[in-house]
Amino acid sequence: MTLLRIVVLWLILALPAAAQSIFPTDDAPPQAAESDAAAQLVDILRDDAAREELIRQLEASAAQADPAAIPPAAEPEPQISLPRQIAEHTRATAEGATAILFDIASAGGQILSAFTGDTPINWTELTEAFTALILVGAVTLALFFLLRAIAARLYMAMGARADKSRLFVALSIIVGSSLIDALLIVIAWAGGYAFALFIGEPGAMDFRQSLFLNAFLLVELIKVALRGVLSPNFAKLRFLPMSDETAAYWYFWSSRLVSLLGYGLLLVVPIINAAVSFAVGGSVAVLIVVTALLIAILIVLQNRAPVARALRARHERMPDDLIGRIEAYFAGFWHWLAIAYLVALFVIWTVRPADALPFMLVATLNSIIAIVIGVVVMALITRAITGGMRLPDDVRETLPLLEERLNAFVPTILKVLRVLVFLAVLLAIAQAWHVMDFFGWAATGVGRDLTGRFLSAALVILIALGIWLAVTSFVEYRLNPVVGTVPTPRERTLLALFRNAFTIALVIMASMLALSQLGVNIAPLLAGAGVLGLAIGFGAQKLVQDIITGAFIQFENAMNEGDVVTAGGTTGVVEKLTIRSVGLRALDGTYHLIPFSSVDMVSNFMKGFAYHVADIGVAYREDVAEVKVLMQKAFDILRATEHGEHIVDDFEIHGVAELGESSVVVRGRIKTLPGMQWAIGRAYNEIIKQVLDEADVEIPFPHMTLYMGQEKDGSAAPLNLRRAPTLPKGRKRPAPGPGVSAARAPQNTPSPETQRAPPEEEDAEHDAAAIRRSLPSEDDADSR
Repeated sequence: MTLLRIVVLWLILALPAAAQSIFPTDDAPPQAAESDAAAQLVDILRDDAAREELIRQLEASAAQADPAAIPPAAEPEPQISLPRQIAEHTRATAEGATAILFDIASAGGQILSAFTGDTPINWTELTEAFTALILVGAVTLALFFLLRAIAARLYMAMGARADKSRLFVALSIIVGSSLIDALLIVIAWAGGYAFALFIGEPGAMDFRQSLFLNAFLLVELIKVALRGVLSPNFAKLRFLPMSDETAAYWYFWSSRLVSLLGYGLLLVVPIINAAVSFAVGGSVAVLIVVTALLIAILIVLQNRAPVARALRARHERMPDDLIGRIEAYFAGFWHWLAIAYLVALFVIWTVRPADALPFMLVATLNSIIAIVIGVVVMALITRAITGGMRLPDDVRETLPLLEERLNAFVPTILKVLRVLVFLAVLLAIAQAWHVMDFFGWAATGVGRDLTGRFLSAALVILIALGIWLAVTSFVEYRLNPVVGTVPTPRERTLLALFRNAFTIALVIMASMLALSQLGVNIAPLLAGAGVLGLAIGFGAQKLVQDIITGAFIQFENAMNEGDVVTAGGTTGVVEKLTIRSVGLRALDGTYHLIPFSSVDMVSNFMKGFAYHVADIGVAYREDVAEVKVLMQKAFDILRATEHGEHIVDDFEIHGVAELGESSVVVRGRIKTLPGMQWAIGRAYNEIIKQVLDEADVEIPFPHMTLYMGQEKDGSAAPLNLRRAPTLPKGRKRPAPGPGVSAARAPQNTPSPETQRAPPEEEDAEHDAAAIRRSLPSEDDADSR
């Protein structure tokens, strides 16, 4: 349709012209045809597709008329490989270094030519310059030193005030003294300008005087910054902590270098350019800069060891401090870095002489600012890591583990942040020296995309940490019995399991989202995780069985934390309960970790209520009814004690449960709260023992009864024993007969001097001796 409209337009525009050429007429073309053509053209121009087609046809027509009218297509730029780029960069560096060496050599030749007469010197210009400068310089410097002498007492007073003030006030006084120093320089500079305008023609001054005054202002303002930091004459106004000798040393050499470069490049070189030639002036400038470079390198080498000791001092005081470790790392080769920095300054000045000084000043200032800010931020982060986080007392009481949890991962985040600050300082230094254009790269599409991805991933991780902290804090708050309601064992178990499961799920989700933000396709990871889970399910069936059994145990509420259970043949208190195992603490303190796959039965002693079964054994001769009464009496006494609040029902007497070998067992049962059956059982046993003893009811225990000569009616024959007579001194008792120990020898063995007893008494004594021999000895009794 668009092509048809274009053809119609061409016919409308072409036919009137052809008709006029074939059939010339004096009449004007009809206005209606022109209006229709214009309307068609407007429609085509409004239609994007038609307009593009019209442009294409017009270009084709122009190409047929004049093929040279179409500009040739731009040839693609040749692709340069990475080795070629490295080679080009190396070649450019070598050529630049060679050019610098030739410049230094030619500078010496140019200066020598001025002294040999090869280069003409305008002595009149030099004389006029000397005359113009000597008076203005003398007046300006005299006024400057006079003002400084007047302000010396003010500096002393400010130093005394700063010594007694706090840190912020002391810093304010130091900054104020620097501002006063700068004001004195401006006053001296203005006085020099006024004197120069007064001694010359009214309202006019020599340009050489202006060169000196401008150089004076710039050099002395730089010295103001040096005095503000080092303050060699007023120790109380010194920003850096150092001795007077060290401050005077560094100020002496730094001020000399600033004066050499400032007055040399801003005053001497322009005068030589005007009096001799620009070639000689440029050579003098190179000579000045090379001289300053050599002096600076010598100063660095001279202070290599003292600076290295100062850099290692912080690490020796605080071995774990990151800034101290960084300083100690650079202590061994800091002088090489300083020399490389000085050489880089010289190279940049040589390559870019037009804007070298502003570039170097700005780059150095930006580098110093970046380093200072980085060091301050890293010091604050290090202090936060070392000191840890401290929460208010009420927060610690409500959430006892929150402070420990924060100190567990916040220092790690701060360490990562400290590394990022260090990298940011390096990027800022590289950006300042045009080593790399990070901000320019970040402004490109690729830079914005990568930066956004990393920031999004970091934000996902931070949000996940915040969610984890909030959920774990809520669980901790809910489990804390000090605040709110006391959690039940079921709540403790489920909340602990929920915390573990939520942590695992959150870690997986946060990792997947972070990888997705970084541009990683997580679909293969999810598929791989599914396949891996299937493989684990087949290969680790025991683990799957643990998890499934643990899940059903939790669903059925078989055990909770704090319950006393028997699981897997082990009895103990449930200390830890996970989805795959249970941790039991036995009575002797042994901790048992039992996987649920080995648990075929769970016996819980803490469900609903408990019983203490009292099996009381009494002698056969005791009255069972009396024993029941005494057992009830012991229960009443127990219920009146502090254990009564744990008893939930009356005493149950079941009666005689067993007729044992040596006792009659009477059984009773006490219903208690869960977990209190053992304490109540111990207390009841103690009370029943006292009650039975008071009632003279025998509690059987293993013992032996000896019956001697028992008759059929149960009586025993009398045992006739006599005490052995006392032996005279010096006489020994005869040894006992065979089978009788010395300790239990018969006490009635007659001595030879003893009168013989009647026959019936001898028979009785014989029987008694036989009985004694049949009795066990003391050693035998002990062994039994």
